[in-house]
Amino acid sequence: MSKHLKTSAMVLALAASSTMAYAVESTDPIKLTLHDWSGQLINTKIMGSILQEAGYNVEYVQADYIAQFAGLKSGDLHLAMEIWETTGREALDDATGSGNVVNVGETGLQAIEEWWYPMYMKERCPGLPNWEALRDCAEEFSTAETAPNGRYVGGPVTWGGFDDERVEALDMGFEVVHAGTDAALFAELESAYQRQDPIVLWVYVPHWATAKYEGEFVEFPAYSPECYSDPSVGVNPDMAYDCGKPRGPIWKAAWAGMQEKWPGAYDIVADYKLSNEEMSAMVGTADLDGVEIDTVVADWMTANKDRWSAWIAE
Repeated sequence: MSKHLKTSAMVLALAASSTMAYAVESTDPIKLTLHDWSGQLINTKIMGSILQEAGYNVEYVQADYIAQFAGLKSGDLHLAMEIWETTGREALDDATGSGNVVNVGETGLQAIEEWWYPMYMKERCPGLPNWEALRDCAEEFSTAETAPNGRYVGGPVTWGGFDDERVEALDMGFEVVHAGTDAALFAELESAYQRQDPIVLWVYVPHWATAKYEGEFVEFPAYSPECYSDPSVGVNPDMAYDCGKPRGPIWKAAWAGMQEKWPGAYDIVADYKLSNEEMSAMVGTADLDGVEIDTVVADWMTANKDRWSAWIAE
């Protein structure tokens, strides 16, 4: 056997022994939560696939975005791959404050979740993206069901976001209509865009929508934690949530016992990073091109083997 082949064999043997070392910590399944939007499903299944490559037993559990924290606190669930600074930070801080959940760090994804309108609506409401202009021309966004109030299409109720509270606090003159699913939300956008119908809705990044459709996010008063917690802070001295949504990282959260029970897996989770660009592209492949989530994940695993292999080896 040549020196090169011997070296390659040794590297493979070391990699295998490393994988086995991870695997023997516990054969109990690591339970990862699944939600109801494509990016989260992709993110979670990539992480699950990497853990499986490292020898771990993985189980996926469908869970509500906010209610999942009860399972993470109790140890019935072990890992949540997408806690958005925009909508989940309060729940995350509450959970980590209990001592039963840990923040495993950033995913590398940077989140925006806010009211968004297609650019053709700016012609009908020239003061946009200013929120006061939106309030003053709310009727331009009305439908037969909501007139004279405007219609705002929010995300599924389980996503949180305080849109109903924001409308009341800022006296927006809008009726909040929550989409039942992520798919329904963007079907509303597609339908309105094709007909140039009035619409303002919840759009988030990373996602393909801001690349496919020309539009802008509404500019609300700047977010602060106090705006959410103290009614005296903000433009309305009597009500909280009189500001925009926070922006920032998308976090990974884990049951506090994960690091002790599966230390190798915990380290892999901590090292794991994706970018907004690659996530938006994958979501577009799934949602626009109709490629199955599992196929999107498998393609990423094949294209990024060196990358995730390094996370396993560390």
